[in-house]
Amino acid sequence: MEIGPRDTIVIACLVLFLGKYINKKISFFRAYNIPEPVTGGVIFSIFFGILYTITGIEVNFTLELRDALLIIFFITIGLSSRLKTLLKGGKSLILLLVLAVVYLFIQNLNGIGIAYITGMPSVTGVLGGSVSFSGGHGTTIAWVPTFQNDFGISNAMEMGIACATIGLVLGGFIGGPIAKFLIRKHNLKPKDSKPVTVGVLHNKGDTVEMNYNNVLQMIYFIFSTAGLGIGINELLSWIGLSLPSFVTALFAGIIVTNLIPVFSKKIDWQPENSKALAMASDLSLGLFLAMSLMSLQLWTLADLAGPLLLIVIAQVLVISGFVIVVVFRIMGKDYDAAVISAGYAGLALGATPTAIANMTAVTKKFGGSPKAFIVVPLVGAFFIDLSNALIIKFLLSVFG
Repeated sequence: MEIGPRDTIVIACLVLFLGKYINKKISFFRAYNIPEPVTGGVIFSIFFGILYTITGIEVNFTLELRDALLIIFFITIGLSSRLKTLLKGGKSLILLLVLAVVYLFIQNLNGIGIAYITGMPSVTGVLGGSVSFSGGHGTTIAWVPTFQNDFGISNAMEMGIACATIGLVLGGFIGGPIAKFLIRKHNLKPKDSKPVTVGVLHNKGDTVEMNYNNVLQMIYFIFSTAGLGIGINELLSWIGLSLPSFVTALFAGIIVTNLIPVFSKKIDWQPENSKALAMASDLSLGLFLAMSLMSLQLWTLADLAGPLLLIVIAQVLVISGFVIVVVFRIMGKDYDAAVISAGYAGLALGATPTAIANMTAVTKKFGGSPKAFIVVPLVGAFFIDLSNALIIKFLLSVFG
């Protein structure tokens, strides 16, 4: 069954409505900051899995709009990023990058250990390590031919996609509880009382003030920034450097929001106080994750249940310990460090959008953390992919 773009959006909205309703009714999800798209998306994917099991009907969604929503979301992050905040995040960016590279080795050694225990080839542990978890679906698909052709792992695609899929879901579940544990244990508070600039507050009694002018301003800047992002991407491609579109969208947003005050003081542009921009951020991320999770084909995981269970349990335990004991402490043991920890947990198991969803859920409840929303996406969107490719190649040469 093929679902067109219009109905895909309709179902994604239902996923968000369901997630919000369940999080409101069940205190566990609310207390541990489980993102609403994760709650609703997992339930919908389970429903479609049951439908396939009973009737054999495979539901496929049209997901072109999903990618556009991701671009819009990262534009909103860039537009909310003042240069002074970026400069403050410089040291944190370097520290998190070093930690992330170290963890890529740990994650792979963890997977190799599980492969040894279960009698699988050692290189399978790399597939069940940073290839699928830190790398996600894109990295998995890119490396599968190597595992199939060079190492004879015929089910590499199924195993890799299964790990990436489960990681995407669990990455969205563990970040919130980790942040809550750290915030409560250390009695952490945001450094200032500025409003949340990524996502809008959803607590009872909160209101979001918007008018015609600031909504129109938000639409103008998002779509004009998108054009700049496309131009940057084409320029980089021309000189031989390939970056994901959402990375150049992030950079374009940073350029626009910091150059406007320089060239025109008459433009009243205060993105850090823009409720319209925060609303666009919240909706684009929510719909993106809803589409990603509701389209998961869970029935493809059944044949690999045993080994996958061991791999997933091991990876979840190790990343949880690494984040709480190492990442939080080295990143400063403050509120920003707790939010970054929640994001990195989602990043190491799932993907950059999962990390952002975790941090959004935490900041909606406890307060803003501009630094976290710059540091984590930059590490996850660009640096990790480059480091991961080199580490994967090295480990395959050692254990292959």
